[in-house]
Amino acid sequence: MEVIGEASDGLEGVRKAEELRPDLIVLDIGMPILNGLEAAQRIRQRSPESKIIFVSQEVSADIVQEALSLGGLGYVVKAHAGSELLAAVDAVCQGKRFLGSGLLGHPFAGVTDLQSPDICQEKPSSSFALKNEESTRSHEVQFYSDDECFLDGFTRYMEGALLEGNAVIVVATSAHLKSLLQSLQERGLDIGKVIEQGRCVVLDVAETLARFMVNDLPDPVRFFRVVGDLIAAAARAAAGEQSRVAICGECASILWAQGNADAAIQVEQLCNQLTKQYEMDILCGFSLSSFFREEDQQVFQRICRE
Repeated sequence: MEVIGEASDGLEGVRKAEELRPDLIVLDIGMPILNGLEAAQRIRQRSPESKIIFVSQEVSADIVQEALSLGGLGYVVKAHAGSELLAAVDAVCQGKRFLGSGLLGHPFAGVTDLQSPDICQEKPSSSFALKNEESTRSHEVQFYSDDECFLDGFTRYMEGALLEGNAVIVVATSAHLKSLLQSLQERGLDIGKVIEQGRCVVLDVAETLARFMVNDLPDPVRFFRVVGDLIAAAARAAAGEQSRVAICGECASILWAQGNADAAIQVEQLCNQLTKQYEMDILCGFSLSSFFREEDQQVFQRICRE
């Protein structure tokens, strides 16, 4: 995919669409001069071959219905764009329709062949959880557009868990760990104290992977022993009646970046199994800024399926 043009208002968007005839247009609704609905109507006349995905904060059923009736093949709620836009692009480029998870449950008459991320559920942290039937356990997978979003997402996840009195285990690169700890300190957390208490366990991702990888694949026995010991120690440090353990890490992301997609998939499968054994939460983070190869699209889809 190549971005061939951008526009700051609806009228400019219509002109650019007519001039450039793009395969795909990502269109907001709340724009100056011409709103997205008016722009879409004109674009359909002047560049009918261009597919349109609406990305908007609007969730009104009437507005979404009108957007789809004007030729929009996809609709993603803006707050969910970080994790759903790539899936929407993929579906629409294949000629399918895509309805984001922020609109699940809305009835849209006449809209068929809808693809939707119905395996995802929104959580207050704005991440998306692949949940087991027991609502007290979750394995979340979040795709971040770049390192800045990755660090912000992990910081908020860790801060929320620590403020609730829970224990946190973070597994990341040394550069990410340094930034995360600094951000938490700037947010007013005495991070040195919680590390000393054992409620925040900080682990280098390369060293952690070395503890359970065998022949370039995660060994299940070693994985559950290593992670189980960490969870037990963190749980003892939290020790509150309602406290639990939260893990956030980028093991699978690093393995994927190293070209070892099979190992990344197996790590996600093992994380699924962890939530069947422990009362805990897991966030696996992926910074997509590193993944531009053609084969990365297939890996992305495989991880989403897991």
